[in-house]
Amino acid sequence: MSEQQKVQKIEELTQKLSALKEQRNRINAEAREFAEKRNKLNEQFRSLRDEIVELKNERDKLNEKVKELKQQRNNTRAKIQEKIEELRKLNQETRTLSKKKPSKSLQTLQKMIESIEWKIQTTTLSLQEEKKLIDSVKPLEIQSNIHRKLDQLNQENIELRTELKALETKRNLYHEKLTEIAQKSREIHEKMLEKIGASKKLKNEADVLHKLFLQTREQAKPLQEKIIEISNQIKRLEEEIRGEKERERKKVEEALREKLEKQVREKLKRGEKLSWEEFQLLAENEMEAQD
Repeated sequence: MSEQQKVQKIEELTQKLSALKEQRNRINAEAREFAEKRNKLNEQFRSLRDEIVELKNERDKLNEKVKELKQQRNNTRAKIQEKIEELRKLNQETRTLSKKKPSKSLQTLQKMIESIEWKIQTTTLSLQEEKKLIDSVKPLEIQSNIHRKLDQLNQENIELRTELKALETKRNLYHEKLTEIAQKSREIHEKMLEKIGASKKLKNEADVLHKLFLQTREQAKPLQEKIIEISNQIKRLEEEIRGEKERERKKVEEALREKLEKQVREKLKRGEKLSWEEFQLLAENEMEAQD
């Protein structure tokens, strides 16, 4: 292949190389675009994932609080049942005792007892009369004790009902707070599920873009290989042209050198004086001949 043909071949290869580079650069730009979009989606995904973790932690704390309130409410319910049972037994005891309630009031009975005791203390009585009076006090005291026991049971009833009311209020407060927190927990859970759905969608889109990125890069590989191949071809042809030019230059220099040497030797034969450059030329040739 002549030098002109090689130059023409280099021009053809250069044009082809330029077209391939343009195509490769276009594909690489498309791949970079896919990568940028993928990275942006992955960043959004990571941000959503952090939000999901925060929501989950918040929801779990609320659920733990709901669990605690449920336990407190259940404990209060158990105490309410205990108080109801105590109140039931107390009412039963009161009803039973009420059937034995004397017709006379406690005050009347107390006055009667005091009157008898005063009579015993202030009146001269026989043993039989005193014993009779003492015996008459006993049923009155029994009747008085029934009154006192009923008063005690009524007081206990009031206290139990007060405790029961307080427990019911506490239970209702636990229930209201529990319901409020449970509702908030559900709202956070729903919000978390929405973000999980959005994050899955982002991840799927990012995976698709990553796949397109890899496919696009694969498309660029054979082009890059072809570019390297053509670049190497151009490099070889340029080296061949430089080698040929170098050989041609040396050939021309050798021919010129031989011509100058011939002229110098003819000048020497004619006995003419040689210049320093001419003398040096002959000396170099002699040395090369010896080598």
